[in-house]
Amino acid sequence: MNTTMHVARFTAAYWCVLIAALLPMACALLAKRGAFRRGDNADPRSWLDRQTGWRARANAAQANSFEALPFFIGAVVIAHQLGAPQTPLDMLALAFVLLRIGFIALYVGGMPTARSLVWSAGLLVNIAILFLGYR
Repeated sequence: MNTTMHVARFTAAYWCVLIAALLPMACALLAKRGAFRRGDNADPRSWLDRQTGWRARANAAQANSFEALPFFIGAVVIAHQLGAPQTPLDMLALAFVLLRIGFIALYVGGMPTARSLVWSAGLLVNIAILFLGYR
């Protein structure tokens, strides 16, 4: 009988999940930076709906960041469960986070074509994460 107990560890890929989960909040802070007042907190969504330009794009990047999060979390968890090799998994997760940061910068900066290309690259990286442990 094997008495060695497997101890799960918090991998770099899991740290990337945490960072990805915080990115939408970073977008919201960016959208509100310098213009959001204490009274606006009574109805922040209405305040955000009235924004234009880069503030509106930062808010849209927030929504898209929330939308991308479930697939990324699921892909990382599934890859771990399937026993994917850890280093490639960590590197792909880091690539996804960096692509998401680039996506946000391009979105806020009003560069729709480049933003869409980076979004597509992020989707492909996510798919690669999902299938990394496939045998």
